[in-house]
Order: sequence, then C-alpha cells, then structure tokens
Amino acid sequence: MSTSAQLVVHRDKELMAQAAAARLITKIVDAQASRGSASVVLTGGRNGNGLLAALAAAPARDAVDWGRLDLWWGDERFLPEGDPERNVTQAREALLDSVPLDPARVHAMPASDGPDGSDADTAAAAYAAALAKAAGPENHGSVPAFDVLLLGVGPDAHVASLFPELPAVRETERTVVGVHGSPKPPPTRISLTLPAIRAAREVWLLAAGEDKAEAAAMALSGAGEVQAPAAGARGRARTLWLLDAAAASQLPRALYPPASP
Repeated sequence: MSTSAQLVVHRDKELMAQAAAARLITKIVDAQASRGSASVVLTGGRNGNGLLAALAAAPARDAVDWGRLDLWWGDERFLPEGDPERNVTQAREALLDSVPLDPARVHAMPASDGPDGSDADTAAAAYAAALAKAAGPENHGSVPAFDVLLLGVGPDAHVASLFPELPAVRETERTVVGVHGSPKPPPTRISLTLPAIRAAREVWLLAAGEDKAEAAAMALSGAGEVQAPAAGARGRARTLWLLDAAAASQLPRALYPPASP
C-alpha cells in the first residue's frame, strides 16, 4: 500500500456516493479556478454509476463549468457504439446527457464498430495516441496529469479492466492495452494500465458492499499488484479509498480511520 493512501468509510453506499460526488465537485471547481480547466477519468460499474447519479442530483453541480471539463475513461467494454453495457452509455444516462459538456472534451474509448475497427489492440493504441496528444509538457510522460482518476474495485481486487495475474496488469510500457479473455463478461475490453493510472494527481478507489470487503482488505494490507491490481493504483499527490461500512468490514483495525462519518 502507498503510505499516502487515505481511507474514508461511510455508513452505506448511498451516503458514500453522495459524499464522493460532493468531493468531486469541489475538486473540479478548485482545479478550474487554479488552472482554467479540469480533467477526470470516469469508471463504470455500480459504484461509478452511483457516484454519477448522485452528482446529477446534487444542487452544487451547477458550480462546475462543464464546458471546461475533460472526461476520459479508465476502461471500456469493447462493444458496439450505444451498447447498454458500455461504460460511456451508462455514464451518459446517469449524468453526461444532463449537463452542458463540450462534446470535443468527452473522450470515450473506441467502440468495436468504430473507426479503429474491431481489433481491441488497435483501438487501445488509438486511445493511447489521444492521451499522448492531450498531455502537456508539464505532464509526466504520455498521459495528461488527470485531476481525479476514479476506479471501482472488483470483488477480486481488479481495477479498470486490470484483472489479477492477466498480462494487462503486468504492462509497464504502454498506457492503454486491449484486454482479452477477461474473467468477467464481455471478454474483450480496453483498459488504462497501471503506469497511466499512476500519472493522475489523485486516484480515488470506490468500494461498497460486503462482496468488496475481502478485496479492500487484501489491497490495503500489502498484497502485490499482480495478485491485487487495486494495490498498484495510486495517485502522485493522493490516493483515496472511499468505502461503505460493509466494504470496510474486513480491514485490520490499524487501518480503519478513527472518525469516518
């Protein structure tokens, strides 16, 4: 575990989603005030979508200048455009269609019927090229320094589409890879790699529900990133774990934050 990892435990997943949405609004507004724009990497899954739905319902959402926000994705199911299983489709439904984003700044990962064709590796290379193009000279390497990169944590401690022991979690050079033979359907995906994730200023890991308790405990107790990819997800300035009480139930007492709401 990164020594800088911080934990916040909320009573239940609804409260966690609302608090995470409020925290994200503040972070975006602060970044826009200091640098003129902000960049966020979205995650899918029930906790990622729960956060977006909470953000859509938050009155403070109007504090964000949506036209000066870049959105990227940590991973995507390599399915046709508009497929209900795609993370971007679910994100549009939960939030994106209801806020005035600049379409040119919404960087969806390629679909299987997109211009890059049906080869996930070619599509991953195209997304890596888009990231490299967006990276400024002040950034670390070939991805932008995202303000916040959101990740859901799976019951097996996977993050994005980096699954334990699979080749993608071992990748050290590329920033985006095609994932084949995912243990979770659909089998073909596109994912940021750990080096790309670690370029973010802040990485927030979301885990709610009893089925995530073992994964959270493993990732926060010193497991290796090949066995528990969540253990390798950390930000340059801050790594924040946002949990509900059920997901935190197996954490060693030494890790449990003393004053979580």
